[in-house]
Amino acid sequence: MSLRYVLGRLLFFLVVVWAGVTLIFFLPRLAPDRDPVRERLGMMVAMGGMNAENVERLAQAYEAKFGLDKPLWQQYVNYISDIARFDLGYSLAKFPTRVVDVIAPAVPWTISLLGVSTLIAFSFGSLLGGLLAWPGAPRYLRFLLPPLFTFSAIPYYLLGLILIYLFAFKLKWFPLTGGSQILTMPSLTFGYLLELIYHAILPALSIVLSSIGFWSLSMRGMMITVEGEDYITLAEAKGLPSGRIFLWYAMRNALLPQTTALALSLGTVLSGSLLVEIMFNYPGIGSALFAAITGFDYFVIYGIVFLIVVAIALATLILDLIYPLLDPRIRYQKG
Repeated sequence: MSLRYVLGRLLFFLVVVWAGVTLIFFLPRLAPDRDPVRERLGMMVAMGGMNAENVERLAQAYEAKFGLDKPLWQQYVNYISDIARFDLGYSLAKFPTRVVDVIAPAVPWTISLLGVSTLIAFSFGSLLGGLLAWPGAPRYLRFLLPPLFTFSAIPYYLLGLILIYLFAFKLKWFPLTGGSQILTMPSLTFGYLLELIYHAILPALSIVLSSIGFWSLSMRGMMITVEGEDYITLAEAKGLPSGRIFLWYAMRNALLPQTTALALSLGTVLSGSLLVEIMFNYPGIGSALFAAITGFDYFVIYGIVFLIVVAIALATLILDLIYPLLDPRIRYQKG
């Protein structure tokens, strides 16, 4: 892999992030006659949390604080400068709390839930899809195709509702909501780790069941294509063991487009997991986004959307750079 290619991919990553940040800045401002600061202060007045006489004075103070009283181009320059320093501003609903301080506690919850569930679904789904297409695999695996088709068509949140009803409401095997028990203090203990896993089983299971079917069916199609390649025929002619042909010749070559699909579908997986977090009241990015939307906390919404854009672009960059490790035939060199 050449240094020029790596630098080019890094530049493309920065361009994607810049484009996403620019859309985040301009799209909310396309709506006519919308003033997020005054809307938020008006809600506080309606709920009795502020005197109506002080609204205009506080609105002007907020506008000066957030730079909303300046020309649009200057707001954009200031916004890009703040983003470059990872300064996402202040929360309107929790002022003077900064947006980073609102998002940071929720990030580990989402990374652990989404990361573990996505890796499990991708690994088991890809292996299962490969076995479904392999002639030497057990025939009883074919009975898994109907449920895999069914699970792949059901959204995360619908599966979550079914799991809540069956295992939390009816059987009472798992908790209904939350990431841990109420009033439990976080600690680096084995008992607390088991408690976190216990509360994460249902939301993670809803993501795994919904996405494992997609990965299985996708991998099955890739394997059917790979089985007709010359190198598979050559490996069989050499008398290589069936297991080695399956893993090192068929699966390894079919895994590359599957990995590409992982990067492209990350946005869908991420948005679906946010809904799962809201439904299970899981203390992740989804719950923080839901609280920001219901509270008209615009700057927190912008910060979370920015985080999602960076996460998807970074995942795509990483997968692009590790392609040569998955397939040695790929070399990023100057032609």
